[in-house]
Amino acid sequence: MRRALQSIAAVAALTVAAACGDPPEKELQQARSAIESARGAGADIYARDEFSAAETALKNATDAVDQRDYRLALNRALDARERARNAEKEAAIRKAAARTDASRAVAAAGRALDEARTRLKTAESARAASRIVASARRSIADSEVAVQEARTAFGQGEYARATEVAGAEATRLRALAKDLESVAPPAPRRRR
Repeated sequence: MRRALQSIAAVAALTVAAACGDPPEKELQQARSAIESARGAGADIYARDEFSAAETALKNATDAVDQRDYRLALNRALDARERARNAEKEAAIRKAAARTDASRAVAAAGRALDEARTRLKTAESARAASRIVASARRSIADSEVAVQEARTAFGQGEYARATEVAGAEATRLRALAKDLESVAPPAPRRRR
């Protein structure tokens, strides 16, 4: 009799466990898809904290499945999906701002390069020392390469890199133009 009761209790326990549900596979897949979509939108770069939280929530959901706590797994999978969606939205906003900043930095570097070239021509016309002119030419040639690198990075969507390279070159070129200006002052203006 006791054995029959134990068997009935075991069957009842298994029935209750089975009734508690299955792993939330659909929600886990939705969370995985949302995370991949967010990664594709650049959330791993532009919304790191929220993206990382989404990945952590997904990991916690799969851990809960391994422990057969399907209710907790469901909650964590839903949390992961929501965080991934938020990360994707945040990334879109931040990426647009980074693009604007990079565009401005690249344009400023281009203007600084043009200014340095103009100052170099003025220094050459004023017959500045050949070592100064040669050094300035080398610097400008190096800057042309760097500005092109910034433009390429911008074109590839690497806005942080474009901003960094362009900003450094703009600073360097402005200093060069200032140095060249002191070597060869601008020609006097014509009177009317």
